[in-house]
Amino acid sequence: MASSSSRGAAVPAPAAKGAPSSRNPSVSAKETNDPILRNTLRYTISAREYALLHRYILSRSRQIKKRVPTVENVNRIMNGNVSVSDAAKGKGKEIERSGRADMSVADVGSTSAGVGAGAGAMLGADDYNARAVRHSIRVFVGTAMALKAWSTVATRLMGQKQDPNLKKQPLHKSHVFRLPLTLSSILLLYRLLFRFFTRMRLHILAPSAEPFRNRNPKTANTLTSPYTPAIGASLAGLALGVYPAEQLRVTIAIYASFRALEFGWNYAEDGGMVWGKDKNGRLRQRPWWFGSWMMQPFVFGQMWHAHVFDPDCFPKPFGDFITNNSPVYLQKRPTDYPPSLKWPSGREVFDSLAQMARLNWPPYISPTLFPNKEETLPVSLKSIEPLTAPAHPLITSLSCATLHPQDPYCTRTLLTFWLRSFPSLTRFFLLIYSAFMIPKYKALYHAPVSTLHGLVKRALSMSTFVTGTLSTAWASICFFQTWLPRSFLATQRFFLGGFLAGFWAWVERKHGRGVFLYSARASVDSLWKVGIKRRWWKAMKAGEVWVFVLAVMLTGVVYEKDAEAVREGSWRKGISWMRGQGFRDWAMEEDDEEEGDSNEDEKGVENEAYIRRAIDTYCACLQRADEIVAAAGLRRPPGARSCELTSAEVFLEMGMRLSPRLCCLRMQDRPYFSKPLQYVTMCIWETTGHNAAHREDILMQVEEAEGRILRRCLLGDHERWYPACGCLDGGEVEAFRAFYYDNKRGRHRIVPRSPPPPYRADGY
Repeated sequence: MASSSSRGAAVPAPAAKGAPSSRNPSVSAKETNDPILRNTLRYTISAREYALLHRYILSRSRQIKKRVPTVENVNRIMNGNVSVSDAAKGKGKEIERSGRADMSVADVGSTSAGVGAGAGAMLGADDYNARAVRHSIRVFVGTAMALKAWSTVATRLMGQKQDPNLKKQPLHKSHVFRLPLTLSSILLLYRLLFRFFTRMRLHILAPSAEPFRNRNPKTANTLTSPYTPAIGASLAGLALGVYPAEQLRVTIAIYASFRALEFGWNYAEDGGMVWGKDKNGRLRQRPWWFGSWMMQPFVFGQMWHAHVFDPDCFPKPFGDFITNNSPVYLQKRPTDYPPSLKWPSGREVFDSLAQMARLNWPPYISPTLFPNKEETLPVSLKSIEPLTAPAHPLITSLSCATLHPQDPYCTRTLLTFWLRSFPSLTRFFLLIYSAFMIPKYKALYHAPVSTLHGLVKRALSMSTFVTGTLSTAWASICFFQTWLPRSFLATQRFFLGGFLAGFWAWVERKHGRGVFLYSARASVDSLWKVGIKRRWWKAMKAGEVWVFVLAVMLTGVVYEKDAEAVREGSWRKGISWMRGQGFRDWAMEEDDEEEGDSNEDEKGVENEAYIRRAIDTYCACLQRADEIVAAAGLRRPPGARSCELTSAEVFLEMGMRLSPRLCCLRMQDRPYFSKPLQYVTMCIWETTGHNAAHREDILMQVEEAEGRILRRCLLGDHERWYPACGCLDGGEVEAFRAFYYDNKRGRHRIVPRSPPPPYRADGY
């Protein structure tokens, strides 16, 4: 099988017989037959890659150019015969036309020489096995270099101390060797197994294997299933066991399983297996309130309980974050406190809270009110005596005396926490999101106001979510102490407090999906360790390896069933690359080759009518564009109540002159404006006047509002959002949804819109 990297690589014709060639010496038969040289080249670089390297780097210097082999010589060494190379080149073009069908038996990179090949020839010069080995070697080298670079940066720049035991560790046991070996082994085994099961399936499906299929129907049905290669190749995940049984291996397994379950959920949801169908047979869409935020109450409940009672099963970064951002409830050591006396740390405070829960929350006995009483604290809580001894005498709860000893009012402590934590967290997240904005500097340049507005909004919403979560978790301790009996849910109230704190995820439900999934993965890891510690279940040796295998299997099956269930294009390309099918997004590839010009002209009118109808449907969904006008804060022209007040010609003229961005598509070089978009155009001009900079920001807000409304239409909840609009009856919603996704795949001939001309501040 010719790889995607070698397709189209030019193979120079051999020099004429007898012609002098001082710069390009001919390749001797010995060099062509040398297996070491040939395999070194094949497993190091492809012919096309060497051609690019030679063109842009090696040929720049005359001295280097004289000493390195030419592109023609490399092709002859790898192919053994130019004729075979030419044949492979032609075959590669055929395979490229055939798309994903390049995994056939004849095309899967057979290592046998073709008829007429020279000595040592390899058919295609870049066969499947060579590419698999070459890519796995690159993964090994790249991962090792990245780990070494990170170790250097962490040690020299970040001040991280290096473990002295790692220096004494031999190379074959070090992480710098084991992790690259694991990843490269997984890649190599996955490709080889996928190719093996694919070829076996095609052999069994061949007419010559009909007797075998008749004798063994069940075995034949199993081996000829389209999911057999994906299931068989998932056994490559066993190579994860090469890496030592440490936290990184568990993290990889949990992450892979979460992604696999997400892909499976997408497939089930797209197929109507989750929400079902309505009376007309159309898929019911996901409820507007449903999302990943709903996991957070359970996640935070489990993690808050584990942080108090099982700190050894709790992720340390989460614990450090809670400790560093809770200055009101975790008292710092006073500056005038004697250095010879011990001050309780944050971890000791949590351990004391856990011990209080085990003792059914004993009451607080103030040493100020009872100076002659010898035992004011249980013996197991002596570590927090520096906090409780000077506590306010009005405090009656021992937990309150520990968390806020100077303030007897829990509500005021909660407000103080918000006043002290919210600004610092806002600054922190503002810096984080500002760093994420660096790759999007163009958006900041073209629309600074709206971009900065979105940046500040994201920082405020995330800081509100985090501050609300922490404050609710802390305040729930005081709340339950006040309103619940001491022995009622003595230890379980921490889970209940975290559960209530998790509802703050509603604030960040639109943009916090990544954070929610990260916390969910951490919670699953923590819960599994807590269960093993408390003997709720038994640990299976190398269990995370088998979890990883199942995750790889589910991902491959879902990708084979419906590639679009893998939402991210980068993931689809990665799965295709793992299979050896090239770094391509097959879900978005065109099904057929490009047709002739005459056929395209015949479809032009049909496409234009279809697009015009789809845009009409979309624009009608805007419900006279009033929602866009309100969302962007536009000012309506005098006397304009809806888009029906002015003739279409006036709107069209104004839209073509002022706001070409509002035209979604251009059909045959003619911009098409529907009345709602014309109305929005008129409102934009009325609002901004001749201020071009203001108009740019308004246009960005209008496009965002349009996108939100478009997504609502695609989600199918059109009637809930637009009850007064009856334009999408008779199944036109499905037609528009099909148009939208077909347009993404490029199946309709749509003339892309040209970039709008720059706006002039001095008029039209």
